[in-house]
Amino acid sequence: MKRKPGKISLLLADVDGTLVTHEKVLTDRAVAAVAAMEKAGVRFAVTSGRPPKGMAMLIDPLHIATPIAGFNGGLFVNPDLSPIEERVLPGDVARDVVTMILDHKLDAWLYAGNEWLVHWRDAPHVAREQKTVQFEPIVVKDFGAKIDKAVKIVGVSDDHDRIEECARKVRERFGTKVSAALSQPYYLDVTHPQANKGGVVEYLSKHLNIPTSEIATIGDMPNDVDMFKKSGFAIAMGNASHDVKDEADAVTADCDHEGFAEAVEKFILNQGAR
Repeated sequence: MKRKPGKISLLLADVDGTLVTHEKVLTDRAVAAVAAMEKAGVRFAVTSGRPPKGMAMLIDPLHIATPIAGFNGGLFVNPDLSPIEERVLPGDVARDVVTMILDHKLDAWLYAGNEWLVHWRDAPHVAREQKTVQFEPIVVKDFGAKIDKAVKIVGVSDDHDRIEECARKVRERFGTKVSAALSQPYYLDVTHPQANKGGVVEYLSKHLNIPTSEIATIGDMPNDVDMFKKSGFAIAMGNASHDVKDEADAVTADCDHEGFAEAVEKFILNQGAR
């Protein structure tokens, strides 16, 4: 049954495909919507598969004052990017995950803290990711000792069937030892089991003293469904798949047509009218 929005004290937003457009643009209307929430006393937070440093460009224009959840909740930082809490994959699990990703003919990336390690600079999506997060990867032959500090491992491929198959195999093998979800159709994110967006809702609820029933969430990808289920009200972007939309309480326009701002205006700022 679809829920109706009640009292909302915090909006937690995904970034890519939600807060920003497909071209990674933060629109003036989105900035104005967040400012209007701040004025209305509704707090705002962001979570993403990006490293926290890859969200730094959002902090000033949106006046973000809440903990920032990078790597889908694998690393929480303050708005000045100082670390709060990190959730690292066990080394043996991380090694086996990388092996599985490579066995499925996917490229493998490793994030350790704010370091991004890749095997080939010209591999698919590296240039796009660099433009998105606004810092360069470190090219290595192998991940070496850094794998013991893995906050997130990414399988990358434009073969969507292959990447979905790898995701299923990782979940089957490791079960509750990892969180494995697609953050984009071409990205499989593997993190600590508590590093998922549902865990971000619970973390912010505890640390900001806001009931989960008063937290609204908005996103577009399968890994956003975890936070939909933990929050009091969930909004799917118009560019989300039918499966993701089915898990939400409401659907807004797509990210290239001001869907984020529309959702804020309609569902968050309209609380008084409700």
